[in-house]
Amino acid sequence: MVGAALQAMRDMAAPGVTTAQLDELAETVIVGMGGIPSFKGYMGYPATICASVNEEIVHGIPSERVLESGDIVSVDVGAIYDGYQGDAALTAAIGKVDARVKALMGATQEALAAGIAAARTGARIGDVSHAIEAAADAAGFGIIREYGGHAIGRQMHEPPNIPNWGDAGKGILLKEGMTLCLEPMLTMGGEATEVLDDDWTVITQDHAKTAHFEHTIIVRAHGGEILTHWQDVGQG
Repeated sequence: MVGAALQAMRDMAAPGVTTAQLDELAETVIVGMGGIPSFKGYMGYPATICASVNEEIVHGIPSERVLESGDIVSVDVGAIYDGYQGDAALTAAIGKVDARVKALMGATQEALAAGIAAARTGARIGDVSHAIEAAADAAGFGIIREYGGHAIGRQMHEPPNIPNWGDAGKGILLKEGMTLCLEPMLTMGGEATEVLDDDWTVITQDHAKTAHFEHTIIVRAHGGEILTHWQDVGQG
């Protein structure tokens, strides 16, 4: 359900579309498949998705804001089915974006892939965090350190937290069947953040663009098994 909602939003995201329209679409997809949007009402959150544009990192509230060519929008969505939760995110390019922005988006996906590959039975949380950090560093982008991933199950956010940076070999031992959300957030500028007056939207203090990708995965012997697939058709 989460993957289908993300794919539908990615297909719709284009110049002239509002973030409220993306929100409405995601809710239609999830409810139509028999699920419940998990974000709506969570700690008072008013929408089905988080829609974060350009310098907005996470938790942007959908509105009548019209997307323009050159923007990037990160959409994050969750669903509940039969008492269990899924959660994932992607960043979509709107119209034409410059090469450095495309590189940011690609590097964030690569950091997520590195974390998923490291989420093997017998590894530790620090191995996953370090893999994400190393991929971001290699690409030359900053890491948003104040926000990160988490375990997931009957609750959206369950322990442990999974930072997007850390030391290999540290943290709890990963066991077969653990279900985790990995979600690197990379930036073209500094890593300092602030929360806007709506008490939800998190932005970069320097207003540098950011990208955010997330999957719900199961820990397996070979690495993480992705549960929230969308079709990867390239960026921009």
